[in-house]
Amino acid sequence: MSKQQNSDETKRHPPTFSAEDARQGEIILRRRWQRWVFIAVLVGIVLLAFLLAPKL
Repeated sequence: MSKQQNSDETKRHPPTFSAEDARQGEIILRRRWQRWVFIAVLVGIVLLAFLLAPKL
C-alpha cells in the first residue's frame, strides 16, 4: 500500500526547479528546416508589426 501512496503523492506535486534552472532558456534547432522556420516566423512578426503600426 505504501507504493500506492507514494505514486499518488508524486502525481499531485509537479517537479520543482531552482530559479537558476528555470531562467536558463535555450532554443535548440537541430535541423536546418527548424532554423528556417524559426527565422521565417521572426521575420513575419517584424513585418506584421510594421504593417499594423500606425502611419506617421
